Amino acid sequence: MKFDKKQLLLYAVTDRNWLGTETLYDQVEKALKGGATFIQLREKELEEEQFLEEAKELKKLCRRYKVPFVINDNVGIAVKMDADGIHIGQSDMEAGNARERIGTQKILGVSVQTVEQALLAEKRGADYLGVGAVFHTGSKADADNVGHDTLKAICDAVSIPVIAIGGITKDNLIRLTGTGICGIAAISAVFAQKDIEKSTRILKKLTEEMISA
Repeated sequence: MKFDKKQLLLYAVTDRNWLGTETLYDQVEKALKGGATFIQLREKELEEEQFLEEAKELKKLCRRYKVPFVINDNVGIAVKMDADGIHIGQSDMEAGNARERIGTQKILGVSVQTVEQALLAEKRGADYLGVGAVFHTGSKADADNVGHDTLKAICDAVSIPVIAIGGITKDNLIRLTGTGICGIAAISAVFAQKDIEKSTRILKKLTEEMISA
């Protein structure tokens, strides 16, 4: 699946820490109703079989909303259940190997923190880059902060779309104006909110305003 960079506007990354009495399916659907334009399934603890079943269900859901659906890290699962693509970090599989495994028609996203990493990921076949953490975040304890000058330098250096991730909220995303990103990735700003659908809608509107400013 090739995608339009407009679909990277509001990229929601799942996290089951805030499920409470709901299922992940319910929460993802609320985010989609609120206007999330891209979904990444991020599972660190789930058994392979459960992960596979969950991924298949969420893929069907995303199809209904015509939104790309990618798997974080687990290339095996992504290939097995025919996800739209995969997102990998620097400590995961090397981008060129991931591209080889998923083929040319699938989406490949890569997390980067430097211009060098960005250029290499683009050269190895990445379709888009996730840069962060752009603000302090509790969702990824090991994430180092990336300065906004570096974020802008990465956007200027590559020809593929770039999204910012890490600690982004409706209150601070305005600070990303002028960096050259085409969207934001959000975890807690979507899934930790009391009203996921409403929060997603507000976040999307603010992101559109920030990008066109």
